[in-house]
Amino acid sequence: MTALDNSTTGIISTVAKVRETYDARVTRPLEWRRSQLKAMIAMLEENESRWSDALRQDLGKPTIEGFITDIAFVIGEIESMIKNLRKWNKPERVGSPIVTQPAKSVRIPEPLGTVLVIAPWNYPIQLLLVPAAGAIAAGNAVVMKPSEVSAATSKLLAELCPKYLDTNAIALVEGGVPETTTLLEQAWDHIFYTGNGTVGRIVMAAAATNLTPVTLELGGKSPVIIDETANLRVAARRLAWGKWLNAGQTCIAPDYVLVNESVRAPFIDEVQKAITEFYGADPHASADYGRIVSQRHYERLAGMLGSGKVAVGGDAIADDRYISPTVLVDVDMDSKMMDEEIFGPLLPVIPVSSVSEAVSFINSRPHPLALYVFSENKNVVDMVLDQTTSGGVTVNGTLMHITNPNLPFGGIGESGMGAYHGKSSVRLFQHMKPVLKRGTKLDPSLAYPPYNDRKAKIFRKVL
Repeated sequence: MTALDNSTTGIISTVAKVRETYDARVTRPLEWRRSQLKAMIAMLEENESRWSDALRQDLGKPTIEGFITDIAFVIGEIESMIKNLRKWNKPERVGSPIVTQPAKSVRIPEPLGTVLVIAPWNYPIQLLLVPAAGAIAAGNAVVMKPSEVSAATSKLLAELCPKYLDTNAIALVEGGVPETTTLLEQAWDHIFYTGNGTVGRIVMAAAATNLTPVTLELGGKSPVIIDETANLRVAARRLAWGKWLNAGQTCIAPDYVLVNESVRAPFIDEVQKAITEFYGADPHASADYGRIVSQRHYERLAGMLGSGKVAVGGDAIADDRYISPTVLVDVDMDSKMMDEEIFGPLLPVIPVSSVSEAVSFINSRPHPLALYVFSENKNVVDMVLDQTTSGGVTVNGTLMHITNPNLPFGGIGESGMGAYHGKSSVRLFQHMKPVLKRGTKLDPSLAYPPYNDRKAKIFRKVL
């Protein structure tokens, strides 16, 4: 296999080749799309141990966790696309108003063209291949850019993708800022970016040069509301799982907890019990707890430990990029911890006197990517759903809304724009071309000039 050329010239040449393939309509037949999606599944299944090793090198990711989030999740999404490929790509018949008659109207799914997918490092397989698969299922050609931070996974992707996928239509470019900058300078038909808001703004500005549509899957501070009626044991277990999965390096991880002050202490006790149950008395020795991805991110998180009083955890080992599952109380509201997305294993717990206070706190900040509410009171749940805005919600749980392919996943405002998963992944990368077909056997003169009072009366009656 020829080594990938990630020089500026090589990147420009790669993009041109992929676009040429799209223009030749290679990606249009459903059989081509199906073959590539099946090949992507084979790539994951036949190299499972190598993927697990790469994820462990990059993130200290436990084998079963990596399988669930970065292999099985992706396979499930792609299998759904294969199963529904023909149905999701069929023209959709719609009604036609009387003024168009005789006529039939359809919406024809049409691929956008050549798509760029830029992925982050925290779920480096899932967040690259799921949107890429959606673009392929929609009939596009794709260039993929994995994160250089998850270097082992990026290297494996660069090795295996050309072995399994059609390199004329599906390419992968490795590298960092220079390579990404070169990619963004090219003309695209759609750019899909997952990451932080700072880079998201750079992507959007670059896309504006060519009026390229973008999907931005960003992040933000995803809040948790726990009221006095919540099942504290279940809430603590489900929150602990969602927070400390991948050592907290998840875009929809619970970022902070707004808990009714009357149940704050017992809630924290239950969180401590859940941590011990999941990871043992010493999470550092647990095979099921990950590591911070890089020294830079470790130092950023370690610097946040002083933002409040440690109630649980608080251990940090620089040489191993380890920070224990940590709960903080009495948090400084003006600290970086409460201003920036934490994206790590630190959990501020903030007491509130009521759900109304929690809602006001959330609404005073940018719209989050996810929101979680734990309550046994239906009226409370309905109030939170009605009075807050977020990308998605799980009630009495965390993260799980992302697992349903029938629910679109995406942000709003500062947390992103556009949504994908399931059918939404395919529609995202298509133009639903409106087509109206008229018959010629009838051609009433009513619609044509000259107009008169009789025609005017008819128009006013039927229009």
